[in-house]
Amino acid sequence: MVTHQRIHTGEKPFECPECGKSFSDNSSLVIHQRAHTEDKPYEFPDCGNSFSQNSGLMIHQRTHSQDKLYVCPECKKSFSHNCQLVTHQGTHSQDKLYECLVCKKSFSHNCQLVTHQGTHSQDKL
Repeated sequence: MVTHQRIHTGEKPFECPECGKSFSDNSSLVIHQRAHTEDKPYEFPDCGNSFSQNSGLMIHQRTHSQDKLYVCPECKKSFSHNCQLVTHQGTHSQDKLYECLVCKKSFSHNCQLVTHQGTHSQDKL
């Protein structure tokens, strides 16, 4: 009951000592802290990918299933999630507005550039 009341009061007494983010219940804090410790107890045995939350594992399992409902009309590659298809379709686009300053590779979405930039070590940036 007390935890439910915090929804209405906005009280968040459980604070992460690492980053200061606060939570209304201890279990949410524990899940959050896994992001700092890289504790990923939910592993998918087929590929070895691990996740900090069961929901992440469930979403990942779809990538291994036969249920790939989203098909690229240009190359016929299929995806389990629409957002994956949308991102993929950008690879066919000539509009690659986001360029990596390190290697000059171009991307159609900023999120792709940000992900790519992680491949360059800090000493090269």
